[in-house]
Amino acid sequence: MQGWIEVALRSFVAFLLFLAIARLFARKPIGETSQLEFGLIASVAVILAIGSIQLSIPISHLLAALVIWIGGAFGILMFSLKNATFRSAIYGKGIPIMKDGKILEENMKKQRLTTDELLRKLRTKQVFQVADVEFAVLEGNGELNVLVKKEQQPLTAKMLHHHVPPIKEPETVIMDGKILHEPLATRGLSQEWLKTELNKMDAIVENVFMAQIDEYGQVTFDLFDDILQVPQPTELPLLEASIKKVHADMELFTLDTENVQAKKTYKWCAEQMKQVHNMVSPFIKS
Repeated sequence: MQGWIEVALRSFVAFLLFLAIARLFARKPIGETSQLEFGLIASVAVILAIGSIQLSIPISHLLAALVIWIGGAFGILMFSLKNATFRSAIYGKGIPIMKDGKILEENMKKQRLTTDELLRKLRTKQVFQVADVEFAVLEGNGELNVLVKKEQQPLTAKMLHHHVPPIKEPETVIMDGKILHEPLATRGLSQEWLKTELNKMDAIVENVFMAQIDEYGQVTFDLFDDILQVPQPTELPLLEASIKKVHADMELFTLDTENVQAKKTYKWCAEQMKQVHNMVSPFIKS
């Protein structure tokens, strides 16, 4: 066999092996992997790369090396899942860098973390003033997680005791000009319904780059041709407008009539429509 053919075959097999080996490890960005995990993956990649071009190395030797390295990496991974002490020794654990709003200089020295690095890590968390931090911990992978002081935290609906509607995950129903049937079925919708919605927007499936159904059942489109403008969904704004109109009509009828009983009925209806609007308004996008 000619040398270049063997190199090509070895490289192709090594590439497939590396893809299979990568599946053994957790799906997380390189920045979140520990030094050990990164070193093990890099070592396996080096073994496969060298074995692809060094034809003097027997295949059996390469397989033996891979079995040892992959077996060791997989063994460490499984054992760390079952033993917290071993996991802390291998991956490290979080070290407090700030506590009660004060910087822990001794912990910074132990972790060889400089003041400039601390400020840079805080800025990545959108914190530009040290005085705003209540607690900060340096994780085993070098990431800094920050808890800002209570008065610096953004307001939430829970803090204001406001009821908000539950959020549903948007479903992508068209991608690259093709209908995705599973997301449609998840929402209990049909292909005919989707095409009807497309017709309302004067669009066809083949011209749609992406289409999503939001939590309210409205469909939004993005066309291949960016010059074309797609009308915004109008169902919810029209519903709100109708409720407001009925409410206004009831108040007008209340003022116009001289009949006491009718005035009381119209006033009650106006109050009911106001309550309906208050109930529906959280579900209507502005």
